[in-house]
Amino acid sequence: MHLPSVLLLFVGGEIVDLVLQTGMVAKTVLLFLLAFSVLSWAVILSKWKLISSARRQSARFLNSFRKAQRMQEIASVADQFRPSPLVGVFEGAIAEFRRQMGTSGAIHNPAAVQRAMQISSSEEITRFESNLPWLAITAAVTPFIGLFGTVWGIIDAFHGLGTAGAATLRAVAPGISEALITTAAGLAAAIPAVIAYNLILGSIRELATRNDDFSLEMLNLVERQQPQPANEVHR
Repeated sequence: MHLPSVLLLFVGGEIVDLVLQTGMVAKTVLLFLLAFSVLSWAVILSKWKLISSARRQSARFLNSFRKAQRMQEIASVADQFRPSPLVGVFEGAIAEFRRQMGTSGAIHNPAAVQRAMQISSSEEITRFESNLPWLAITAAVTPFIGLFGTVWGIIDAFHGLGTAGAATLRAVAPGISEALITTAAGLAAAIPAVIAYNLILGSIRELATRNDDFSLEMLNLVERQQPQPANEVHR
């Protein structure tokens, strides 16, 4: 079986014929919708892969972090757990921890460590949210682009009907069916984008919550790393 025959069998010969018979405006609309759909699917697949890897590496990182007794133990192997956002939060805390230890030999401002982790967490979540607005734009715009193509096609069909002077369903139905193709294409582009946007946004919020929880664990570890005053040690 030749490739064109397989394509017609898969898509449906009548649908392909309708697309081929549409006017120039409808074809242009369909090309725009195809571009939106391809780009949105590229974002969906890349984000899904990134989030899946982040979840897996976050679980591994937390397991190693909770087994470690000192920050230096986990700091030496943190890079292998990327793209987990917890690594960025941890490195933000480590940088502030080392600055304070380098100047005074002790942690004199735990709040600064917490702020450093909050900044790092925001940067990590922003990284995960990059290109995500494209899905929202696709979900909001493509139905209207498809509707524009449909309205234009119906106007063209009725204009042709008036010119021909044959006011019958048989005369107007082909033009309307061709026009409705663009609405269907708009919905086909918008529906996956809506679903993916909400699922991905929910996953990113889950990662943000995990960052907040990890920040609390990290603060506990920072406090345990602080050298105790001599009078408290001998008390």
